[in-house]
Amino acid sequence: MPVRPPALRLSIPFFALLICGSLCSLNVWADPEIAPPQRDAQDVTFFNDEVLPILQKRCLECHSHAAGKAKGGLMLDSRQGWVTGGDSGTAIVPGNLEDSPMIRAVRYVDVEMPPNGRLPPEEIAVLERWVSGGAVDPRKIDVAHTEGGIDLAKGREHWAFQPLRHEAVPDVKHADWPLDPLDRFLLARLEQQGLQPVEDADRYTWLRRVSLDLTGVPPSPEQIEDFVADQSPQAQERVVDRLLASRAYGERWARHWLDLVGYADEIGTSNNIFAEHAWRYRDYVIDAFNDDMPFDQFVREQLAGDMLPFDSAEQHASQVVATGFLILGDLTIVEADKAKLQIDVVDQQVDKFSRAFLAMTVACARCHDHKFDPIPQQDYYALAGIFNSTQSVHKASWGVWSWPTVVELPETVAQQADREAKAALHAERIENLKTEQRQSAARKTEIDAALKAENAVPADVESLEKERKQLDERLKQLPAEIRHAEFFAPRIPQAFAACDSPEPKDMQITIRGNAHALGKEVPRGFLQVVSIADPPVVSSQSSGRRELAEWIVRPDNPLTARVTVNRIWQRLFGEGIVRSVDYFGVRGEQPTHPELLDHLASRFRNDGWSQKRLIKSIVLSRAYRMSSRHDAVAFASDPGNRLLWRMNRRRVDAESLRDSLLATSGKLLDSQGGPSLPLEILENTGGLGKGEVNPPNFRLKKFRPEQQFVRSIYLPIIRDGRQAGPAELLNVFDFTQPAEFAGQRNVTSVPTQALFLMNAKLMRDRAGELADQVLSQHQDETERLGELWLRAFSRPIAPDEVSTATSFLHTARQDQNGQPPDQTDRRAWKELCHALLASNEFLMRL
Repeated sequence: MPVRPPALRLSIPFFALLICGSLCSLNVWADPEIAPPQRDAQDVTFFNDEVLPILQKRCLECHSHAAGKAKGGLMLDSRQGWVTGGDSGTAIVPGNLEDSPMIRAVRYVDVEMPPNGRLPPEEIAVLERWVSGGAVDPRKIDVAHTEGGIDLAKGREHWAFQPLRHEAVPDVKHADWPLDPLDRFLLARLEQQGLQPVEDADRYTWLRRVSLDLTGVPPSPEQIEDFVADQSPQAQERVVDRLLASRAYGERWARHWLDLVGYADEIGTSNNIFAEHAWRYRDYVIDAFNDDMPFDQFVREQLAGDMLPFDSAEQHASQVVATGFLILGDLTIVEADKAKLQIDVVDQQVDKFSRAFLAMTVACARCHDHKFDPIPQQDYYALAGIFNSTQSVHKASWGVWSWPTVVELPETVAQQADREAKAALHAERIENLKTEQRQSAARKTEIDAALKAENAVPADVESLEKERKQLDERLKQLPAEIRHAEFFAPRIPQAFAACDSPEPKDMQITIRGNAHALGKEVPRGFLQVVSIADPPVVSSQSSGRRELAEWIVRPDNPLTARVTVNRIWQRLFGEGIVRSVDYFGVRGEQPTHPELLDHLASRFRNDGWSQKRLIKSIVLSRAYRMSSRHDAVAFASDPGNRLLWRMNRRRVDAESLRDSLLATSGKLLDSQGGPSLPLEILENTGGLGKGEVNPPNFRLKKFRPEQQFVRSIYLPIIRDGRQAGPAELLNVFDFTQPAEFAGQRNVTSVPTQALFLMNAKLMRDRAGELADQVLSQHQDETERLGELWLRAFSRPIAPDEVSTATSFLHTARQDQNGQPPDQTDRRAWKELCHALLASNEFLMRL
């Protein structure tokens, strides 16, 4: 078989996406309800004798019910299968070879199928003759999924939809090992396999691990010394309580949630339109984690905060801001087809909601029943109707542009007084600018007259022309400054938030997702496969968001608690108990420890949905204390560490890396939040004038000086993924793009990461600052090395490392001949600090 060039090799999933690509609107054959063509005995014989054997041999292994596979959602074991096609349309256009993706695929035109080698020419010819002749296919298959809907009773047998099981905590042989009931579930499985967990990590490793996991930054030398000195049994618990009580905890764990929201400081990706109020939602999430808001309340507020009771203006404002969960996203604000925009926004909300709270891909049922999971198309539109009855976007005053819903927030009396005082000062500033503009224009007129006078002397002319030039430059600047000041004048606080439509109503099915091809109306409701007794009834007078929130957090909804504790486990152990953390569906991973998952879910729910309590119990467990040491015997039996015989090693994420660099060098600044985009800097904004064709926009030419030292969560997040300025590190180390909803990030190892660590100004600056810290605090070289190791690695330096580092410094000093001794010494230490900050030990969480 000839070898194909690597550039032409395509994976099966990629083929599947293309083969079911864009034919839904080509002709009537895209509609499975259209009757098949008339066929005679000769056509049927040709299909059975010539075509069917090729399909059975070459295709049905990956595209049939019998094989239990539908790559790209495409089934080829019946006429109904290829007419319905994959995720977007039919695979064969009878009578039309060029427009049939299946024929183009076997010809290796767009994609290459089968992927393991081209079909013989005679087999391709048979398929071409079949399609050219009308693609007669007498096959039918009696599958509920394609002919009569989804079997919900069978679907409920899937583990994720089963009620939480309350298994007894298992007995174990080594009863002295567990520190928490969760340890017994893990140890019991290990003992069943004849395995034992590795030894505990040393205290330094545990302290660095828990500090990075809970706050995103390593411990300071003082915190290390305090922990080492505390030899009481409560030492670890005191550390955990301190970390959970710190603002850094919320700043760290809020970032995990923002990955699921598609958060950014930009509206859409067109024309760099700033999301002026997005930061309020980010700060809401940080505060919610720090306040340990019960997770069920967290759900209610984000789905229906505007509909909940409140006791104060502050609480009301916070709950309204919370609904930014539904608004913030990759909005196509230049879509001229407003009906299409509306259903696309609803689709994004359905997708975000189902992934974040249920770890289900409900959005796959927009155009047809879900290909794998027990989610009929009707359920998609039952949920979609709730969001379609919610105001999320409206037509803007700029041409075809649209705008997310913005609401004014309630104020306390004190907040109103403070705003009015600031507004008065701001108005005075604007008036001063206008006065300066008038006076400058008048003075310029005077100068022009003086320069035209016949008695002007050469010295006066030179002075006047210089002043006139300065006035010209200032008069050019003042209109933009005035326009900027007027645009950003203090006003009643606003937020991107949801509210109910004036006339909530059920939604019609959109045929193949087409907003202008409407089908039957579907009553608003919830996923049928999640069996809940007496589910809430959606009121005809409201969207149903409040009822949806109550359905999500009902005690008999097993998904919410399972999904949440699995995500928490993944963030602490590197892998979830269900490794496909964002997908609990039929084709997702099975839980490695189902009894443990349900044990933790029940604890979480029974402890008042407290995330801090659950996290504390996990990080104080014996399982979390294990070292990450390799064990050959355990590895031979369980190479993937699915039974958790050791702690997983992993690289810190992008934000933690940047924040750790700042913390280690002593430059990390505290922040209380607020706007990330420096829109107060005139050069960063554009399009602020009235009558502009496009909305106001930003350019990010300048940053606030302090922004290079604040935590990464407070930096501007650009929706197109090109993070700028202080956030440039995020581009290199697998930051989740804001157009995605991801509970678990990809981790790559690419050359650009090493190049960044070696050459980036960020690395050089932090290394220099760390060197200055070490040099200023100690005179003795050995003491300096000890301090450096504590700061960089959170542990004492080993004797062999002392000799290696000393040798490194000696060589580095000799390489800088001709420099003053003090500069030579600093540069040597800076090089050593840079080497440590770029090392695996600094990058890894062990």
